[in-house]
Amino acid sequence: MGQYEPIVGEKIRAKLDHPVIDGDGHIAESQFALMDFLEQLAGKEMAEKCRTTWPAGGPHGATVKGFWWGMPSGAHTDDRALAMLPRYMRSRMDELGLDFAHCYTSLGLGFKYLFDRDIRRASCRALNMMYADMFKGVGDRLRPVAVIPTYTPQEAIEELEFAVKELGFKAVMIGTEIRGAPRPNDGGDPFRHGTQSTRSIVMDSPYDYDPFWRKCIELKVTPVCHTSSRGLGMRASPSNYVFNHLGDFAEGANFFCRSLIFSGVTRRFPQLSFGFLEGGVAWALNLLNDLIEHWEKRNVDAMEENLDPAKLDIALLERLFRDFGDSHLTPARIRATPAHGMPVARPPVFDEFAACALREMTDLKALFIDPFYFGCEADDRLVPLAFNRDLNPLGLPLKAVFGSDIGHWDVHDARTILSEAWGLVDAGMLDRENFRDFTFTNPAMLHLTMNPDYFAGTILEDEARKLLADRRTARAA
Repeated sequence: MGQYEPIVGEKIRAKLDHPVIDGDGHIAESQFALMDFLEQLAGKEMAEKCRTTWPAGGPHGATVKGFWWGMPSGAHTDDRALAMLPRYMRSRMDELGLDFAHCYTSLGLGFKYLFDRDIRRASCRALNMMYADMFKGVGDRLRPVAVIPTYTPQEAIEELEFAVKELGFKAVMIGTEIRGAPRPNDGGDPFRHGTQSTRSIVMDSPYDYDPFWRKCIELKVTPVCHTSSRGLGMRASPSNYVFNHLGDFAEGANFFCRSLIFSGVTRRFPQLSFGFLEGGVAWALNLLNDLIEHWEKRNVDAMEENLDPAKLDIALLERLFRDFGDSHLTPARIRATPAHGMPVARPPVFDEFAACALREMTDLKALFIDPFYFGCEADDRLVPLAFNRDLNPLGLPLKAVFGSDIGHWDVHDARTILSEAWGLVDAGMLDRENFRDFTFTNPAMLHLTMNPDYFAGTILEDEARKLLADRRTARAA
């Protein structure tokens, strides 16, 4: 972004004619407080069972180098306190240049993938109970996000209803996959494929998650994911956390994003919005281009026209092998094996775009552009890709969402988060309209699309109402 001097966020905020919404801060949980809520929920014996089951460094345990020395300390101990004490964070919001902030889990990133059903559900519910209690009295400017485990649609629906109806949550983070593990009592568990297996909750799933998506619509909550791919496949180094972490959330988001499209979720539920946090937007632009390139070459018409083995011109191949082959590449041998071992018969699923009913490139506006929001950190130099219409084959911007990541290791001084993002404007990589979309419009619409009253009772109530009115006017025009 070039050389610039980071300045306190309130000075950047003073330059703006719009609010700033933090789409992705984090809570640094105090385990001793969480134990209080676990005991209240499930009793001391279950609470202790949970505590001793939680693996150090995340759900992968000692076999994968996980999160370590991951929170501010030393001269920036106060930044850790921001993530631990909501009332303290609220007291510093103006200094940070933030009008409103969403606070996501830290422990829950792993808790929602704990293998044991009872421990997983108790741990996630206790987190939600603790968050609801912690954030009392600061709801005008801060909002905690409930953790929703999703190993089955029923478990997801039950926790979603409890979080929204009983605890009053308006924002949720969902699990997006089931990670299998051998268990002595797993019975007919369809996800038992070994400790490293991963299955999307929607793509090729043995369960129907449509009731869960309908419940999200009914309760007016946007399903947001913060999906890690760490510990899986080529991100499982036992010695190097940075190696495992590079591209971690981008790859996890890519996996779930593809699952939503190819399982037809965005086709069946056009009213749903989805958020993908902390992975940036570069992966999404690459995926969109990839989708189009694959569809252009592998849609039904193109396959039948250009790739049907039955249409192979054997006579032409024989002539070319005769003219240009050698003692090994002969017409007789090509005649004997024209398909070279490739399948000739049509597979049972021939149209791999059938579930999403992709028929024209422009369909991806409704399937991809409209429902998806992409969380980007303040120091992400690739945010401008979201607004570059020349790189987007549909000529439309992607919806980048500003996130602070307060509470984690990549925030050394929370006072300068907003100025890091503003550096893109200083460098000429974003204009003011882009910056408004990045820090206000997109973080707001991520939730307003599902719940027009999402900001009722907050400092942003009037601004949100005006934003919705302006968008209705623009659509009518």
